Amino acid sequence: MHTQSKFRLLVVRLGAMGDILHALPAVTALRQVHPEWVIDWVAEPRWQALFTAEDSLGRVTSQPLLNRLFFAPTREWRKAPLSSATLKEIKLLRLALRATVYDAVLDLQGAIRSAVIGRLAHCPRLIGEDAPRERPASWLFTERVVTRGAHVIEQDVELASAVAGDDLKPATPWLPIDPAAEAWADGILTPDSKQRTVLINPGAGWGAKRWPTERYAAVAQGFIDRGCRVLVNAGPGEERLADAIVQSTAGATALSVTLSQLVALTRRIALCVAGDTGPLHLACALGRPVVGIYGPTDPSRNGPFGTRFRVLRSPESRRDHTRHAAPEAGLLTIQPEDVLRVADELAAEEAHSPVTHL
Repeated sequence: MHTQSKFRLLVVRLGAMGDILHALPAVTALRQVHPEWVIDWVAEPRWQALFTAEDSLGRVTSQPLLNRLFFAPTREWRKAPLSSATLKEIKLLRLALRATVYDAVLDLQGAIRSAVIGRLAHCPRLIGEDAPRERPASWLFTERVVTRGAHVIEQDVELASAVAGDDLKPATPWLPIDPAAEAWADGILTPDSKQRTVLINPGAGWGAKRWPTERYAAVAQGFIDRGCRVLVNAGPGEERLADAIVQSTAGATALSVTLSQLVALTRRIALCVAGDTGPLHLACALGRPVVGIYGPTDPSRNGPFGTRFRVLRSPESRRDHTRHAAPEAGLLTIQPEDVLRVADELAAEEAHSPVTHL
């Protein structure tokens, strides 16, 4: 175990939402074991609310995990990689990272762009997975860790353990508390309400992972018939999916929320129903029960973790990250009654014992 009191660690995990949430248990475990460390992180700006809360004047009100958060808007950089604006932002990030002399950089993304950003810190230790998602990224690592865990959360914990030789276990993620978002959520879901609230998220990263909207609508109606309140999350660009569900049910409500509001809202729900997408992993991180509807992605690697859950996946489905537009064939074998059945099982379990967490 490392004993240096001011060990300085930089974590690189740029996105996406679910991937950051998968990395949080590992970094939270490091923070718990080494509260005196300086732990900084580089991420895409749009995921700021997963790390820090700010007031209306931009002052940080909650940053439980990190000392400092750096932004790397790589999605914007890819649109104009050689523009003067992009080159200036990269130079400024490099200067900011080199202002702190890091003892180690931990790449939890395993991509070429994350490894390059890790190199910007000019640290002698760049730690990454031996077989990263993008193989050329490993050429930039100075230390390569062979991971054996099945789930990506377990793999990230193995990588984090290598930083100082700790034997870490996944920890309950430390997420910020945004007072304004919490007050908003109390207005949506009054704390004294006895009605169970189900959050449905019909969107997904690409079409092959997206269960049909009409089936989500049938599930929503089933929950309404059971006396539940149903909220449908409309992520950016997914408003039409949420509206279609609301129009096909008698009582579901669509919500377009900020990420801070989604965090606050998810703390209060009884169940989340979604595919392999960020809001499902957020519910897991907050210890809420989930039903995962999976197709081409492998739930043993990317599925629910650390909470009470059920996963529905056809034996016909095979791991395939090709971004097809149409729903994967195995995904289409899952029916609304299957979702309602396993949701009822989770509700029965919850009635007998509180939900467990990491």
